[in-house]
Amino acid sequence: MPKVALSLPRVFAAALTAVSVLASVAWAQQPPTVRIRGTIEAVDGSLLTVKSREGADLKVRVTDNVAVFGVAKTALSEIKQGSYIGVTAMPEPDGTQKAIAVHIFPETQRGAAEGFRPWDARANSTMTNATVAETVAGTDGQNILVKYKDGEKKVVVPPNTPIVTFVAGDKSELKPGAKIIIFGATKKDDGTLEANRVNVGRDGITPPM
Repeated sequence: MPKVALSLPRVFAAALTAVSVLASVAWAQQPPTVRIRGTIEAVDGSLLTVKSREGADLKVRVTDNVAVFGVAKTALSEIKQGSYIGVTAMPEPDGTQKAIAVHIFPETQRGAAEGFRPWDARANSTMTNATVAETVAGTDGQNILVKYKDGEKKVVVPPNTPIVTFVAGDKSELKPGAKIIIFGATKKDDGTLEANRVNVGRDGITPPM
């Protein structure tokens, strides 16, 4: 019996090590994702040739069940208490976020990527996906308080800030000249990229987020 008791910690430690190794392997096997902003230059079946914002030529293969969403212009008045929004912003010295674009999620996407994080729209920009707690007119624009699961942010939306929303689209919108943003294309071993969602600017809009 004493030998069994002494061996239990070793067994437990070995089990923890095995779990840790398996978790590390699983994490390492997660394919990297890439955010793509650019213009579709050519379409060959499911393969899109995209000129990225940075000027690179990218090959993006869309999945058979790709979800296509239009990015359509909307009004600031559509941002209401309870709306779930994404705010692309620049941090201000007083701790507020100065919006450079706002996108309104449809109700079916409430909770998508909730939280506050660094973003790559511009150097030092941020992204906050959160629920509008209150919105009031201010001297510098609309003042919005947004709350997410780990905190809240005060956002100032200056006049003329692009306000857009996602609307249902279809594959016919994936055509040369379309301005797109793909939030998470998967990088494949052969260097191509794969996307299961593409967001397309409507009526000449470049997705501003």
